Amino acid sequence: MTAQAGATASPLTERQEARRRRILQAGAQLAGRGGFEAVQMREVAEAAGVALGTLYRYFPSKIHLLVAVMQDQLQRLRLTLRRRPPRADGAAQRVAETLLRAFRALQREPHLADAMVRALTFADRGVSPEADAVSRLTTEIILDAMELEDPTQEQLCVVRVIEHTWHSALITWLSGRESIAQVERDIETVCGLIDLPADPRRDALM
Repeated sequence: MTAQAGATASPLTERQEARRRRILQAGAQLAGRGGFEAVQMREVAEAAGVALGTLYRYFPSKIHLLVAVMQDQLQRLRLTLRRRPPRADGAAQRVAETLLRAFRALQREPHLADAMVRALTFADRGVSPEADAVSRLTTEIILDAMELEDPTQEQLCVVRVIEHTWHSALITWLSGRESIAQVERDIETVCGLIDLPADPRRDALM
């Protein structure tokens, strides 16, 4: 079991957390300079000042590391949004504003964005805990913007559709198949689902 995975059973010590933080920072910096291919575990270990074996105890693969970097970036985003929440009146507009702010942040570091999204796309069953953590954080960020603490099943279904659209839009943007303007339109369009009236027939099926 890695130190990261073990953290769910017993918290990391202060020294372990500091070491993990250095590893995440090193991975993010390398990805920011050269994208997915630039993140080599030996170089991450050197930049973080840890032994290669120690790095692998925290993160068994580059995919594990970059998905954890994405989780860390989302945690930072959530803290920023709590300090400066979206200002729009409606829930759909607040979620759109939130995701557009996140998208603009990714545009400032396209190599890092590409590395994180590719890692999440490549993640297999072995990376499920880390990928699930990213999904939960994304859900929580959207629910924060909706100002919902106890969402219904239908609302959670809408959030999942928004998440899927968000992820797909990022992939097509990073691959050059979709423009920034189109991604922004897609985000605004899918967030409009939040304002649609509840369908009692869907509730009956849940």
